[in-house]
Parts: sequence; C-alpha cells; structure tokens
Amino acid sequence: MQDHYPTRRASEPQLFPRTEPVARRSWQPGSPLTAEQIAQFDRDGYLVLEDLFSPAELAVLQAETRRLLDSPQGVKDETIITEPGSREIRSIFEIHEQSEPMARLAADERLAGIAGYLLDDEVYVHQSRLNYKPGFKGKEFYWHSDFETWHAEDGMPRMRALSMSVLLAENTSHNGPLMVIPGSHHVFIACVGETPEDHYKASLRKQEYGVPDEDTLTELAHRQGIVAPTGKPGTVIIFDCNTMHGSNGNITPFPRANAFLVYNAVSNSLEAPFAAETPRPEFIAARQPKPITPLAGSLEGVLA
Repeated sequence: MQDHYPTRRASEPQLFPRTEPVARRSWQPGSPLTAEQIAQFDRDGYLVLEDLFSPAELAVLQAETRRLLDSPQGVKDETIITEPGSREIRSIFEIHEQSEPMARLAADERLAGIAGYLLDDEVYVHQSRLNYKPGFKGKEFYWHSDFETWHAEDGMPRMRALSMSVLLAENTSHNGPLMVIPGSHHVFIACVGETPEDHYKASLRKQEYGVPDEDTLTELAHRQGIVAPTGKPGTVIIFDCNTMHGSNGNITPFPRANAFLVYNAVSNSLEAPFAAETPRPEFIAARQPKPITPLAGSLEGVLA
C-alpha cells in the first residue's frame, strides 16, 4: 500500500507538494457552480455560497439543532463530545445517521450534487457532525488539515474529499468563525509525533497530534494570508480536505452552530490507517460507504 503523504513518522516537519487535482471537473453546461466558483475553489481551497436554503427550510434545521442540543434523546452517548473542562456540548457526531432532518440535508442535491461534481465521482458521507460553540465558553479549534488526520488515523488514501459547513446561526468576525489559509491545500504538511492509542478520545476535545508546527504556519500565513468567511444562517462554506483551517474561541454571548458534512469519493474509500495502530470508530469515519443519490426539492415539505 503506497503512502503518497507520509506523516507522523519523521522527527522534523516536512512539506510535500500536492500530487493530484483539486476541482476534478471543469465547468460545463448544467454545472451546479459557475466557472468562476470552480476556479476559486481550485485556487483558494474554499468557496462561500449564500442563500442556498429558504427561511422555512432553515427554521426546520434550526429547530432540529435545538432539539439535539437541549434534549438529545436517542443520540448515542459516544457521539456527544463536550468542551474540555466543562459539560457544554462541542460536537455531536454522526448526525446524518441519528437525525432525519440532517440525513435529508446531507443528501440534498444543493450539497451532495456539488460535492459529486467537484470530486467527479459518486460520494458518501465520510463524517458528519453538529458543531456548537456556545457563548462565553466555546473553545478554539487549532489550525489543522483535516486530510492529515483522515489519512493518518482513518486511512483515507488520497485528497478526494471536501467539507461543507452549513451555518445554522450567524457567524460574525467576533464569535469564533472558521478561518482558512487560502491556497494552503496545495501543500501537504507532514506533522511530527507518533499517534497515541485511542487518540480520538482526546483530540475531539483538543487536538495535540496532527497539528502543524508554528514555523510552517507562520510561513503559510505570511505568504497566503488568513481569511475568516462569515455569513448569516443558510450560508454554506465549502473547503477542500487539505485546506488549513481553525477557529478562535467564542467569548461573546452569541453562540455559533453549524452542520458539518464531509463528502468523500466512493473511489477514495478508507484503507488501513497510515499512521495509527487501529482506525477510529465508525461514528467518526465511515468505513462502509453508502453512496448518496442526491435528492431534489425543498427541505421544508419533507421535514415538516
């Protein structure tokens, strides 16, 4: 099994050029994105789409978010991750398997259709979660490339995956929004430090392995800059699996929440982990791909 992106093996950080495409299909008539949007995603590694969902659709999704956070009956205990040092919910994983509204959202053609187009393949949900950053208590997510972890700990072989963050509360410049380093997805940063056993139990609260070194981050940030996409509820932020990203803590009284969906190409299904003894659990990384048939129509009627 060839490892195209070795990581967590050397004593010093290493940089490898990306060896594969980003947007795998160029624009053509009938594309769900414009030629300019596809070019931006390819160049910068992220894209912001506004007003994809109606107010009525958002109301359904926001009501389901409140239900999951306030009284998560039927949600598996292991999928609920709390903030370090408190009982505040940080994330609920596998939401597309535990919530009918979130399952319908994950299959919606406005999301899954775009993912399949950009990845030029059938797609499935590699990971889903509800991310919540409560007012005053929401902690930061340190800089990282998702692919580094998915490759090292899950066995994702190639960079043929992307994430979509569906904003369910307003994300402002003050309440800890997502930050990305544009263009960082063109370089793979190999991290140092051997993966501890059951690393996910600590890393989902605070990641300490699989994070890039400060010198490399400094170089990237000075060269590429840092962007913090913000938006009202219903905004969708798409970013490549290798885009360097993170977020600050939330010390405002305004919480932020988003549905986070990771689409992976069926042809890129998981193998054995490349830098861990055992793979992470299924609720974090799906090892039995279920190809999505994108669904058309309003979420409102289906989920009401």
